[in-house]
This record gives sequence, structure tokens and C-alpha cells, in this order.
Amino acid sequence: MGVKFQSVSRCAEAHWKVNDIRLRSISCACWQWGMGTDLAGITANARNLLETIPPHVILVAAAKGRSIDEVKAVLRAGVTHIGHNYVQEAEPMIEALGDTATWHMIGHLQRNKAKIAAATFDLIETVDSVRLAKALNRHCTNCGRTMQVLVEVNIGRESSKTGVMPENVDKLVEEMSQFEHLRVLGVMTMGPRFGDPELARPYFQQAREIFYRLSNMTLPNVTMRYLSMGMSNSYEVALDEGANIVRIGTRLFGRR
Repeated sequence: MGVKFQSVSRCAEAHWKVNDIRLRSISCACWQWGMGTDLAGITANARNLLETIPPHVILVAAAKGRSIDEVKAVLRAGVTHIGHNYVQEAEPMIEALGDTATWHMIGHLQRNKAKIAAATFDLIETVDSVRLAKALNRHCTNCGRTMQVLVEVNIGRESSKTGVMPENVDKLVEEMSQFEHLRVLGVMTMGPRFGDPELARPYFQQAREIFYRLSNMTLPNVTMRYLSMGMSNSYEVALDEGANIVRIGTRLFGRR
């Protein structure tokens, strides 16, 4: 892949210090959640996955609801990218583990959380509107950061999921290209969830086609490098269809 994501900047430090008591209490809770967990098993799962996926593919450990101990277990295996769905859950973990990982925002990001996200994450995978992009750009400007982002596409057109509709992706990327403190690096999609992962293949193929189409556009601040799709039950199909970021939780950590 060759691209090193930016480290979390010092813009986050003031926010963390102001909320120190709250963060310590959440951190303690995170540590307690890991009690009784098979940490050695998690490390073994992570090693097995890293051995089976192609070396150019980024494995993002989806850490929603996981403890610091559990995340440390995947880091010991060599996983270097951690994904979070919620800003407030990510903060204490990033404060505790810092530069030991590259931190991805993989859940829906509300604009009222954009300021914290801009100071906290290395890559935001779920930008789906120009309003959110504008808010991130403003906060990154204030922080002196340039944020790397992916555009989230609602490839299945599901009302229960966020993401820009496929027919609106090009316009959104064109608008985002004007923001000096954002770098659009690719496309992310959830895709419909099926019991049979093969049923997700046509949706992953559509996402790949969008990725390639955007790759042929010549826009400032836009370089299509990453196609993020596939989770625990579908990542193998996603890899077949060109994914180079996969977001995996259950196969690493077990069921919550």
C-alpha cells in the first residue's frame, strides 16, 4: 500500500485533558470488559487472518464494544489498524494506545462529532455528505491537520444504512475535492448482509466499478487508493472483487 496514515495530532490532547476524569472511568470499564476473555485465542485468530489475506490488504480490526486488552491482543499478532464505530468509545482507547495503531472511523459520523473526530482519527472511512466533509475540513484547518477520508457508498440502497447513493458519488467527490484539508483516498461500503456471502458479490462488484470510475477522474486532493469492503462473513468475497481494506470483528474477537 505504501501510504503512512498521519498520527493523531496534539489537537486531541486538550480535549482529552478536559475530559480526563470521564475518560479514565471509561478506560477502566474497557479494561474490565476484557476480564475472562481468551486473549491468546484472539491473538491466534489475528495471526491466522494475517497469514491468509494478501500482504497488500489492510486488515482493520473492528473494535466496537471491545476492551483495551482485546485490542492489545490483536496488536501483538501484528495487526496495525483498528476501527471504531463511535467517537466516544474510541477516545479512551486511542488515549491509552496512541501511535501503536492507525485509527479508522468506520461508523456513521454525525456532524456534531466532527470536531473530535478530526483531532482523533487517522482515517475516516464514512464521509457521505458535503456538509460532513465541510465540517471536517473546517475542524482540520483549525487543528492544522489534513485528514484522509473515504467516501461511504450505500451500495445496496438500504434505508437502514447511511452512505451516499451510487448515482450521487461523482458529484460528492467533485465537491469534496475543493477542501484543502481533506484527502479523498477511496471508497467504503457496507453492502447488504446475507447469510450466504456469495449474495454480496454483485454489490461488491458495483462498488469496484465506482472505485475504478472515480480513479479515472482528475481532481485535486483525490487519489483513489483504497476500496474498503467486506466484514467477517463476507471478506473473502470482497477480496475476490478487489477490496484492499477489510473490516473484521467477530472472526478476530469472537461474538460479543
